Amino acid sequence: MRGILWKWTNYWKGWQTRWFILEDGVLSYYLSLEEVNQGCKGSMKVSACEIIISQVDHTRMDLVIPGEKYYYLKAASSQERQQWLIALGSAKAHLCSKHICDQDNVPPDELKSKKSELKLYCDLLMQQVHQIKQYARTDGDHSVPDIQNLVESSKTLEVTCDTFIHTLEDIMKLKTQCDIIPPTVNELNNNKFITKSTITYMRQDSNT
Repeated sequence: MRGILWKWTNYWKGWQTRWFILEDGVLSYYLSLEEVNQGCKGSMKVSACEIIISQVDHTRMDLVIPGEKYYYLKAASSQERQQWLIALGSAKAHLCSKHICDQDNVPPDELKSKKSELKLYCDLLMQQVHQIKQYARTDGDHSVPDIQNLVESSKTLEVTCDTFIHTLEDIMKLKTQCDIIPPTVNELNNNKFITKSTITYMRQDSNT
């Protein structure tokens, strides 16, 4: 995906338009479409960032790598922001799913990150449902629903639902992997993992 987004630069220049390109799991930005050949001004790996959506400004979204990078962005409309969020979320989900399949041990923050993603899509779903209700609302006998926006919003909602389900499936995979990974000796000594899987592991160990 590619297009224009407003990016917060600094307190002197404020919000400035930039040309963004999302490709192969990397979000890059340029001063403008015409200056793409001059190289990007910055980039961020989608798999490493947190996506934060504003509950007040329906055009704003923030991409954050804690302690490293912060992209404060605005779209031209709430619909355009939804398109970017879905594209970013889909790219993030795809990369994380591949990462899960390629590894045996699950990093401690992996499950937390996925839960954060799930909440993001849940919030986005709530906003989209509210928007559909607004388009379907009629005021008086002569008012009719906004059919075109209803159709477009319904398609967007469908994509968000698919991404939500995909992320939920990833969480279930991660949870399963966490349950089957035996705890270390230090973890057992510190009583950090007193779970059903831990008890089973301890019983098996005592019988050998």
